Amino acid sequence: MVEAGTVFGLLGPNGAGKTTAVRILTTVTQPDQGRARVLGRDVQRDARWVRANIGLAGQFAAVDENLTGLENLRMIGQLTQLSRAEATSRASQLLVAFELDHVGKRPLKTYSGGMRRRLDLAAALVHRPPVLFLDEPTTGLDPYSRQELWKMVEDLVRSGTTVLLTTQYLEEADRLASRIAVVDKGRVIASGTPKELKASLGSSVAEIELLDPTEMAKVVSLVEAGLTSRAMEVDGKLEISLEGGPRELKELLVFLDDNNVVVRHLTLRDPSLDDVFLSLTGRSSGSRSSGGGQDD
Repeated sequence: MVEAGTVFGLLGPNGAGKTTAVRILTTVTQPDQGRARVLGRDVQRDARWVRANIGLAGQFAAVDENLTGLENLRMIGQLTQLSRAEATSRASQLLVAFELDHVGKRPLKTYSGGMRRRLDLAAALVHRPPVLFLDEPTTGLDPYSRQELWKMVEDLVRSGTTVLLTTQYLEEADRLASRIAVVDKGRVIASGTPKELKASLGSSVAEIELLDPTEMAKVVSLVEAGLTSRAMEVDGKLEISLEGGPRELKELLVFLDDNNVVVRHLTLRDPSLDDVFLSLTGRSSGSRSSGGGQDD
């Protein structure tokens, strides 16, 4: 159950089933088994009603690059049964709201990537849907454009829109989502608020750079066998969850010294959703790289 007027984040590695879930909830794909409801309506029995009451912005802009921004929004308005006058009025409103009014009469092919994504989001809102599905909406955007899109999503939620967000950017989920579900291999393996999920790893994470990086696999095994802490290699560094926070740091350092492990550099920090994701799935979300992409 997703609370109205909030963002629900759906996280998972590539192939976990995020996009498939969105396609089922938006009536694009039929489920093999089970049932799903949107706004209390069954997505199979009431598919037409569901489609009329949701908006969808996928991983790739669903707009015509040969039309202007205004023409794109006006066309979508008429496809959703608005009169030509209503569609034109709504298109103009959205161009202003998404700060695209200055390029509204330019062909879409002249837009930047950030402008295209904003127009795609505007297109999903032409018919004022109470529920909006965003499937990796900021994939491929530069940091500034991503921040701008986040602000727009926050404004939509403040106005009462309910959002289901899939993303590979953990920072995005941490900022926007009230609750998060982590999926892997088609199943939910953890859920809760961002704060609850991060707290599940303990109060601190020790990030350690070894003097001899070739010892990494051996040290991970040593720590997991000799201590209660969870350890893993991330981007060439050893990350260890400390349930007791800084108080366990002394025990960890003594343990490493007793086992002749030489530490080159150590940083103590709060857990992040990246740590949660890696701990649960054993894989990167993709947010640590510049990539991203379709998961199914």
